Amino acid sequence: MTVINMGDMRRSRASEIENRLVSLGAIEAVLTSNYMVKGWLDRNCLSMLYGPSNAGKTFVALDIAMHIAAGQPWRELRVNGGPVLYIAAEGGAGIRNRLAAIKRDKPDMSTAPFTLLPVGLDLHGQGDALAVCEIMPDADPALVVIDTLARSMGTGDENTAKDAAMFVRNCDLIREATGAHVMVIHHTGKDEDRGARGSSALRAAVDNEIQVTADGEILSRKQRDQEPPEPLHFKLRSVVLGVDEDGDPVTSAVVDEAEPPKKEAKPLKGRDEVALQALQDALRDHGEKRTGNLYPTNRKVVHLHQWRDACAKHGLASTSDEDPKKKADAERKAFTRAKDRLMDLDAVRIFGDYVWRVQDD
Repeated sequence: MTVINMGDMRRSRASEIENRLVSLGAIEAVLTSNYMVKGWLDRNCLSMLYGPSNAGKTFVALDIAMHIAAGQPWRELRVNGGPVLYIAAEGGAGIRNRLAAIKRDKPDMSTAPFTLLPVGLDLHGQGDALAVCEIMPDADPALVVIDTLARSMGTGDENTAKDAAMFVRNCDLIREATGAHVMVIHHTGKDEDRGARGSSALRAAVDNEIQVTADGEILSRKQRDQEPPEPLHFKLRSVVLGVDEDGDPVTSAVVDEAEPPKKEAKPLKGRDEVALQALQDALRDHGEKRTGNLYPTNRKVVHLHQWRDACAKHGLASTSDEDPKKKADAERKAFTRAKDRLMDLDAVRIFGDYVWRVQDD
Protein backbone atom coordinates (compact mmCIF):
# COMPACT_ATOMS: atom_id res chain seq x y z
CA MET A 1 0.00 0.00 0.00
CA THR A 2 1.39 3.37 -1.07
CA VAL A 3 1.41 6.05 1.63
CA ILE A 4 1.00 9.63 0.36
CA ASN A 5 2.91 12.17 2.43
CA MET A 6 0.74 15.32 2.32
CA GLY A 7 3.53 17.42 3.79
CA ASP A 8 5.88 16.51 0.92
CA MET A 9 3.16 17.32 -1.61
CA ARG A 10 2.59 20.78 -0.12
CA ARG A 11 6.32 21.50 -0.08
CA SER A 12 6.65 20.38 -3.71
CA ARG A 13 3.77 22.63 -4.77
CA ALA A 14 5.18 25.54 -2.76
CA SER A 15 8.54 25.08 -4.47
CA GLU A 16 6.85 25.03 -7.88
CA ILE A 17 5.02 28.28 -7.12
CA GLU A 18 8.11 29.87 -5.62
CA ASN A 19 10.02 29.31 -8.87
CA ARG A 20 7.45 31.50 -10.66
CA LEU A 21 8.04 34.56 -8.46
CA VAL A 22 9.37 37.61 -10.36
CA SER A 23 10.73 40.65 -8.56
CA LEU A 24 9.84 44.14 -9.80
CA GLY A 25 13.46 44.84 -10.60
CA ALA A 26 13.60 41.91 -13.00
CA ILE A 27 10.52 42.99 -14.95
CA GLU A 28 11.17 44.48 -18.40
CA ALA A 29 8.81 45.54 -21.18
CA VAL A 30 7.77 42.71 -23.54
CA LEU A 31 8.25 44.13 -27.04
CA THR A 32 7.71 40.96 -29.06
CA SER A 33 4.17 40.27 -30.24
CA ASN A 34 2.55 36.88 -29.74
CA TYR A 35 0.04 37.42 -32.53
CA MET A 36 -1.59 34.84 -34.76
CA VAL A 37 -3.64 37.42 -36.70
CA LYS A 38 -2.08 40.74 -35.79
CA GLY A 39 -4.44 42.98 -33.86
CA TRP A 40 -7.19 40.34 -33.74
CA LEU A 41 -6.02 36.97 -32.40
CA ASP A 42 -3.02 35.94 -30.27
CA ARG A 43 -1.34 32.56 -30.17
CA ASN A 44 -2.14 30.08 -27.38
CA CYS A 45 -5.24 32.01 -26.27
CA LEU A 46 -8.99 31.41 -26.07
CA SER A 47 -11.38 33.33 -28.30
CA MET A 48 -15.08 33.35 -29.14
CA LEU A 49 -16.54 34.23 -32.53
CA TYR A 50 -20.29 34.71 -32.34
CA GLY A 51 -23.26 35.98 -34.30
CA PRO A 52 -26.91 35.27 -35.10
CA SER A 53 -28.03 32.32 -37.20
CA ASN A 54 -27.41 32.73 -40.96
CA ALA A 55 -25.17 35.77 -40.45
CA GLY A 56 -22.19 33.96 -42.03
CA LYS A 57 -20.14 33.34 -38.90
CA THR A 58 -18.95 29.88 -40.01
CA PHE A 59 -17.94 31.32 -43.40
CA VAL A 60 -15.92 34.00 -41.60
CA ALA A 61 -14.39 31.45 -39.19
CA LEU A 62 -13.36 29.23 -42.11
CA ASP A 63 -11.91 32.22 -43.95
CA ILE A 64 -9.77 33.14 -40.93
CA ALA A 65 -8.79 29.52 -40.29
CA MET A 66 -7.73 28.86 -43.90
CA HIS A 67 -5.54 31.98 -43.97
CA ILE A 68 -3.90 30.85 -40.72
CA ALA A 69 -3.34 27.34 -42.08
CA ALA A 70 -1.87 28.74 -45.30
CA GLY A 71 0.18 31.35 -43.44
CA GLN A 72 -1.24 34.05 -45.70
CA PRO A 73 -2.23 37.61 -44.63
CA TRP A 74 -5.88 37.96 -43.67
CA ARG A 75 -7.35 41.33 -44.67
CA GLU A 76 -3.79 42.56 -45.27
CA LEU A 77 -2.94 41.77 -41.64
CA ARG A 78 0.15 39.77 -40.75
CA VAL A 79 -0.54 36.13 -39.92
CA ASN A 80 1.71 33.89 -37.80
CA GLY A 81 0.12 30.71 -39.04
CA GLY A 82 0.36 26.96 -38.71
CA PRO A 83 -1.75 23.78 -38.81
CA VAL A 84 -5.47 24.05 -38.08
CA LEU A 85 -7.93 21.51 -36.68
CA TYR A 86 -11.55 22.49 -37.37
CA ILE A 87 -14.06 20.57 -35.23
CA ALA A 88 -17.43 20.86 -36.98
CA ALA A 89 -20.04 19.54 -34.58
CA GLU A 90 -22.67 20.66 -37.09
CA GLY A 91 -20.75 18.83 -39.81
CA GLY A 92 -22.06 17.27 -42.97
CA ALA A 93 -22.14 18.18 -46.64
CA GLY A 94 -22.46 21.88 -45.81
CA ILE A 95 -19.06 22.29 -44.17
CA ARG A 96 -17.36 20.12 -46.80
CA ASN A 97 -18.83 22.21 -49.60
CA ARG A 98 -17.72 25.43 -47.92
CA LEU A 99 -14.17 24.14 -47.75
CA ALA A 100 -14.39 22.87 -51.32
CA ALA A 101 -15.48 26.37 -52.39
CA ILE A 102 -12.42 27.91 -50.72
CA LYS A 103 -10.13 25.39 -52.41
CA ARG A 104 -11.72 26.12 -55.79
CA ASP A 105 -11.60 29.89 -55.30
CA LYS A 106 -8.11 29.97 -53.73
CA PRO A 107 -6.16 27.01 -55.18
CA ASP A 108 -2.96 28.25 -53.51
CA MET A 109 -4.57 27.26 -50.17
CA SER A 110 -5.56 23.77 -51.28
CA THR A 111 -2.48 22.13 -49.72
CA ALA A 112 -2.61 24.05 -46.42
CA PRO A 113 -2.30 21.92 -43.23
CA PHE A 114 -6.03 22.11 -42.45
CA THR A 115 -7.85 19.10 -40.96
CA LEU A 116 -11.62 18.77 -40.55
CA LEU A 117 -13.12 16.74 -37.70
CA PRO A 118 -16.87 16.55 -38.48
CA VAL A 119 -18.09 15.14 -35.15
CA GLY A 120 -19.89 16.44 -32.11
CA LEU A 121 -17.91 16.55 -28.87
CA ASP A 122 -18.78 16.64 -25.19
CA LEU A 123 -16.56 19.35 -23.74
CA HIS A 124 -18.60 19.49 -20.56
CA GLY A 125 -16.88 16.27 -19.50
CA GLN A 126 -13.11 15.84 -19.68
CA GLY A 127 -12.93 12.68 -21.80
CA ASP A 128 -13.36 14.26 -25.23
CA ALA A 129 -10.93 17.09 -24.51
CA LEU A 130 -8.22 14.52 -23.69
CA ALA A 131 -9.15 12.53 -26.80
CA VAL A 132 -8.72 15.61 -29.01
CA CYS A 133 -5.25 16.17 -27.56
CA GLU A 134 -4.33 12.53 -28.28
CA ILE A 135 -5.52 12.49 -31.92
CA MET A 136 -4.20 15.95 -32.84
CA PRO A 137 -3.10 15.46 -36.47
CA ASP A 138 -0.20 17.94 -36.24
CA ALA A 139 2.49 18.19 -33.58
CA ASP A 140 2.34 22.00 -33.26
CA PRO A 141 -1.15 23.20 -34.17
CA ALA A 142 -1.72 26.94 -34.43
CA LEU A 143 -5.52 26.89 -34.18
CA VAL A 144 -8.30 24.59 -32.98
CA VAL A 145 -11.83 25.72 -33.88
CA ILE A 146 -14.86 24.35 -32.03
CA ASP A 147 -18.02 24.94 -34.10
CA THR A 148 -20.35 25.34 -32.22
CA LEU A 149 -20.41 25.69 -28.45
CA ALA A 150 -24.04 24.57 -28.28
CA ARG A 151 -23.21 21.26 -30.00
CA SER A 152 -20.14 20.73 -27.82
CA MET A 153 -21.66 21.14 -24.35
CA GLY A 154 -22.84 17.53 -23.91
CA THR A 155 -25.19 17.45 -20.93
CA GLY A 156 -24.00 20.89 -19.77
CA ASP A 157 -26.10 24.05 -19.78
CA GLU A 158 -24.47 27.08 -21.41
CA ASN A 159 -26.55 29.38 -19.22
CA THR A 160 -25.11 27.98 -15.99
CA ALA A 161 -21.86 29.48 -14.72
CA LYS A 162 -20.67 26.12 -13.36
CA ASP A 163 -21.21 24.30 -16.67
CA ALA A 164 -19.74 27.18 -18.67
CA ALA A 165 -16.66 27.05 -16.43
CA MET A 166 -16.31 23.32 -17.12
CA PHE A 167 -16.45 23.99 -20.87
CA VAL A 168 -13.81 26.73 -20.56
CA ARG A 169 -11.63 24.42 -18.44
CA ASN A 170 -11.66 21.78 -21.18
CA CYS A 171 -10.89 24.35 -23.87
CA ASP A 172 -7.94 25.45 -21.72
CA LEU A 173 -6.87 21.81 -21.39
CA ILE A 174 -6.67 21.56 -25.20
CA ARG A 175 -4.92 24.92 -25.43
CA GLU A 176 -2.33 24.14 -22.76
CA ALA A 177 -1.63 20.59 -23.97
CA THR A 178 -1.20 21.52 -27.64
CA GLY A 179 -0.09 25.17 -27.54
CA ALA A 180 -2.88 26.04 -30.00
CA HIS A 181 -5.22 28.99 -29.97
CA VAL A 182 -8.75 27.68 -29.33
CA MET A 183 -11.61 29.51 -31.06
CA VAL A 184 -15.21 28.74 -30.08
CA ILE A 185 -18.06 29.53 -32.48
CA HIS A 186 -21.22 30.61 -30.66
CA HIS A 187 -24.65 32.14 -31.22
CA THR A 188 -26.27 35.35 -30.04
CA GLY A 189 -29.56 35.35 -28.20
CA LYS A 190 -32.76 36.95 -29.45
CA ASP A 191 -31.25 40.41 -28.92
CA GLU A 192 -28.11 40.54 -31.05
CA ASP A 193 -26.91 43.72 -29.31
CA ARG A 194 -26.58 41.86 -25.98
CA GLY A 195 -23.74 39.74 -27.31
CA ALA A 196 -23.21 35.99 -27.16
CA ARG A 197 -25.89 34.07 -25.33
CA GLY A 198 -25.29 32.03 -22.20
CA SER A 199 -23.42 32.59 -18.96
CA SER A 200 -21.25 35.70 -18.61
CA ALA A 201 -18.51 33.32 -17.43
CA LEU A 202 -17.87 32.52 -21.10
CA ARG A 203 -17.17 36.13 -22.07
CA ALA A 204 -15.08 36.71 -18.97
CA ALA A 205 -12.84 33.77 -19.82
CA VAL A 206 -11.97 34.58 -23.43
CA ASP A 207 -9.00 36.70 -24.50
CA ASN A 208 -10.47 37.77 -27.84
CA GLU A 209 -14.10 38.18 -28.82
CA ILE A 210 -15.29 38.69 -32.40
CA GLN A 211 -18.86 39.48 -33.44
CA VAL A 212 -20.20 38.74 -36.92
CA THR A 213 -23.39 40.67 -37.65
CA ALA A 214 -26.24 40.07 -40.06
CA ASP A 215 -25.19 43.31 -41.81
CA GLY A 216 -21.84 41.88 -42.89
CA GLU A 217 -19.69 43.40 -40.15
CA ILE A 218 -16.77 41.76 -38.34
CA LEU A 219 -16.34 43.51 -34.99
CA SER A 220 -13.64 43.01 -32.38
CA ARG A 221 -15.58 43.20 -29.13
CA LYS A 222 -12.79 42.26 -26.74
CA GLN A 223 -9.00 42.39 -26.78
CA ARG A 224 -7.50 41.54 -23.42
CA ASP A 225 -4.26 43.50 -23.76
CA GLN A 226 -4.81 46.02 -26.56
CA GLU A 227 -7.30 48.37 -28.15
CA PRO A 228 -9.87 46.68 -30.44
CA PRO A 229 -9.13 47.21 -34.15
CA GLU A 230 -11.48 48.99 -36.56
CA PRO A 231 -14.49 47.02 -37.86
CA LEU A 232 -14.19 45.01 -41.06
CA HIS A 233 -16.93 44.27 -43.60
CA PHE A 234 -17.64 41.25 -45.76
CA LYS A 235 -20.04 39.79 -48.28
CA LEU A 236 -20.61 36.24 -49.46
CA ARG A 237 -19.97 35.31 -53.09
CA SER A 238 -21.49 32.18 -54.60
CA VAL A 239 -19.16 29.51 -56.01
CA VAL A 240 -20.43 26.72 -58.28
CA LEU A 241 -18.92 23.37 -57.27
CA GLY A 242 -20.49 21.16 -59.92
CA VAL A 243 -23.86 19.54 -60.66
CA ASP A 244 -25.89 16.99 -58.76
CA GLU A 245 -27.46 13.76 -60.03
CA ASP A 246 -30.32 15.76 -61.57
CA GLY A 247 -28.01 18.13 -63.40
CA ASP A 248 -28.72 21.04 -61.05
CA PRO A 249 -25.81 23.24 -59.93
CA VAL A 250 -24.33 22.65 -56.47
CA THR A 251 -23.09 25.87 -54.90
CA SER A 252 -21.51 27.20 -51.76
CA ALA A 253 -19.97 30.57 -50.93
CA VAL A 254 -16.71 32.28 -50.01
CA VAL A 255 -16.03 35.46 -48.08
CA ASP A 256 -15.08 38.63 -49.96
CA GLU A 257 -14.03 41.97 -48.52
CA ALA A 258 -16.67 44.69 -48.70
CA GLU A 259 -16.86 48.43 -48.23
CA PRO A 260 -18.70 49.83 -45.19
CA PRO A 261 -22.35 50.44 -46.06
CA LYS A 262 -23.35 54.05 -46.58
CA LYS A 263 -25.42 55.36 -43.73
CA GLU A 264 -28.86 56.45 -44.84
CA ALA A 265 -30.41 59.41 -43.09
CA LYS A 266 -33.54 58.40 -41.22
CA PRO A 267 -36.63 60.52 -41.92
CA LEU A 268 -37.30 63.09 -39.23
CA LYS A 269 -40.33 62.74 -37.03
CA GLY A 270 -42.34 64.77 -34.57
CA ARG A 271 -40.95 68.13 -33.46
CA ASP A 272 -37.72 67.63 -35.38
CA GLU A 273 -39.73 67.48 -38.61
CA VAL A 274 -41.77 70.53 -37.59
CA ALA A 275 -38.65 72.55 -36.79
CA LEU A 276 -37.00 71.65 -40.11
CA GLN A 277 -40.16 72.62 -42.03
CA ALA A 278 -40.19 75.91 -40.14
CA LEU A 279 -36.57 76.51 -41.18
CA GLN A 280 -37.48 75.77 -44.80
CA ASP A 281 -40.26 78.38 -44.62
CA ALA A 282 -37.94 80.93 -43.01
CA LEU A 283 -35.33 80.35 -45.72
CA ARG A 284 -38.01 80.77 -48.39
CA ASP A 285 -39.24 84.06 -46.93
CA HIS A 286 -36.06 85.58 -45.47
CA GLY A 287 -33.12 83.59 -46.82
CA GLU A 288 -30.02 85.47 -47.98
CA LYS A 289 -26.52 84.71 -49.22
CA ARG A 290 -23.65 85.76 -46.97
CA THR A 291 -20.00 86.12 -47.82
CA GLY A 292 -17.15 84.56 -45.90
CA ASN A 293 -15.38 81.21 -45.75
CA LEU A 294 -17.58 79.93 -42.91
CA TYR A 295 -20.88 80.39 -44.78
CA PRO A 296 -22.06 78.05 -47.57
CA THR A 297 -21.66 79.34 -51.11
CA ASN A 298 -24.39 77.16 -52.60
CA ARG A 299 -27.35 77.90 -50.34
CA LYS A 300 -29.09 80.61 -48.35
CA VAL A 301 -28.91 81.26 -44.63
CA VAL A 302 -31.36 82.82 -42.23
CA HIS A 303 -31.07 84.57 -38.87
CA LEU A 304 -31.79 82.41 -35.85
CA HIS A 305 -34.58 84.65 -34.59
CA GLN A 306 -36.38 84.26 -37.95
CA TRP A 307 -36.18 80.48 -37.60
CA ARG A 308 -37.41 80.72 -34.00
CA ASP A 309 -40.36 82.88 -35.08
CA ALA A 310 -41.26 80.39 -37.80
CA CYS A 311 -41.16 77.56 -35.22
CA ALA A 312 -43.58 79.48 -33.03
CA LYS A 313 -45.96 79.92 -35.98
CA HIS A 314 -45.80 76.18 -36.65
CA GLY A 315 -46.74 75.48 -33.01
CA LEU A 316 -43.50 73.71 -32.14
CA ALA A 317 -44.06 74.16 -28.39
CA SER A 318 -47.61 72.73 -28.55
CA THR A 319 -48.63 74.74 -25.49
CA SER A 320 -52.09 76.06 -24.62
CA ASP A 321 -50.83 78.18 -21.74
CA GLU A 322 -52.36 81.68 -21.84
CA ASP A 323 -49.66 83.26 -19.68
CA PRO A 324 -47.42 85.13 -22.19
CA LYS A 325 -44.29 84.59 -20.10
CA LYS A 326 -44.88 80.84 -19.68
CA LYS A 327 -45.80 80.51 -23.35
CA ALA A 328 -42.61 82.30 -24.42
CA ASP A 329 -40.56 80.12 -22.07
CA ALA A 330 -42.11 76.92 -23.49
CA GLU A 331 -41.43 78.10 -27.07
CA ARG A 332 -37.83 78.96 -26.19
CA LYS A 333 -37.19 75.56 -24.61
CA ALA A 334 -38.86 73.67 -27.49
CA PHE A 335 -36.82 75.61 -30.05
CA THR A 336 -33.52 75.01 -28.19
CA ARG A 337 -34.18 71.27 -27.93
CA ALA A 338 -35.14 70.97 -31.62
CA LYS A 339 -32.14 73.10 -32.71
CA ASP A 340 -29.71 70.95 -30.73
CA ARG A 341 -31.20 67.69 -32.01
CA LEU A 342 -31.06 68.82 -35.64
CA MET A 343 -27.44 69.85 -35.20
CA ASP A 344 -26.62 66.44 -33.67
CA LEU A 345 -28.32 64.78 -36.67
CA ASP A 346 -26.22 66.96 -39.00
CA ALA A 347 -29.40 68.34 -40.56
CA VAL A 348 -28.53 72.00 -39.90
CA ARG A 349 -25.40 74.08 -39.36
CA ILE A 350 -25.05 77.28 -37.37
CA PHE A 351 -22.37 79.95 -37.43
CA GLY A 352 -22.73 83.11 -35.42
CA ASP A 353 -26.40 84.08 -35.55
CA TYR A 354 -27.17 82.35 -38.86
CA VAL A 355 -28.43 78.89 -39.67
CA TRP A 356 -28.76 76.85 -42.88
CA ARG A 357 -29.74 73.38 -43.99
CA VAL A 358 -26.97 70.85 -44.65
CA GLN A 359 -28.88 69.31 -47.57
CA ASP A 360 -31.44 70.72 -49.97
CA ASP A 361 -35.03 69.67 -49.48
